[in-house]
Amino acid sequence: MSLNFCFIGAGNLATHLATALNEKAGKVTQVYSRTEDSARLLAQKLNASYTTSTKGITSKADVYFVALKDSAVSEVLAEIDFRNKLVVHCSGSLPMSVLKDFSSNYGVLYPLQTFSKTRIVDFADIPVFVEANNPNNEEFLNSLARKISGKVTTLDSAQRKSLHIAAVFACNFVNHFYALAADFLESQHIPFDVLHPLILETARKAQEMTPKEAQTGPAVRFDENIINNHLQVLEKYPEKQALYNLISRSIFEHHQKK
Repeated sequence: MSLNFCFIGAGNLATHLATALNEKAGKVTQVYSRTEDSARLLAQKLNASYTTSTKGITSKADVYFVALKDSAVSEVLAEIDFRNKLVVHCSGSLPMSVLKDFSSNYGVLYPLQTFSKTRIVDFADIPVFVEANNPNNEEFLNSLARKISGKVTTLDSAQRKSLHIAAVFACNFVNHFYALAADFLESQHIPFDVLHPLILETARKAQEMTPKEAQTGPAVRFDENIINNHLQVLEKYPEKQALYNLISRSIFEHHQKK
């Protein structure tokens, strides 16, 4: 039996997940978004219909995927009658329980990856984490997830939140440091791409040894001559200076632990 999916949300994650499901697991028949351009563009990509009104959301989907910002989930879902169909959110931080008032069948399907609409990703390599409110729904979501990913794990809400926190450190914070480095290099008329080989090798090392073993630089041994010299240069950039000092001390203290 071919499954029909409805996507509530049309952002980065929704775009990639809907595309993967549409190719390998069933048919996305409708996309909802408050923003018409986003809804229309994703619907066109999937050959689906779209709506910008919660009253226009189909009642005929087998699974409703909720890919909204966390603060909007309850507000939007309260306007929809799911008729106890399976409702699945895709958030790293929201507990599964936020869905219990909207259907008797609910769960979570959380892909651990950074998504941008313009970037192509291979879902087969993306870890997907599943949770459901009963064994039947859990078995169904695991089976569905395995159609798009080779790395599927059942994880409860508390564990998933911890995973999301770790992902913020490993991805969002790291990328912010890239942005700070790019800004600083631009102020010195140096192109950011000179750091590309360093960034790639750092990422490779983190996969081949523990991050603690891979750590290098003056902060590991707290080389005060280099650190103080760098802090002096950064006096014109107080926010960067404060972060440099804070992170250097954090690295040193982390490496003093047995």
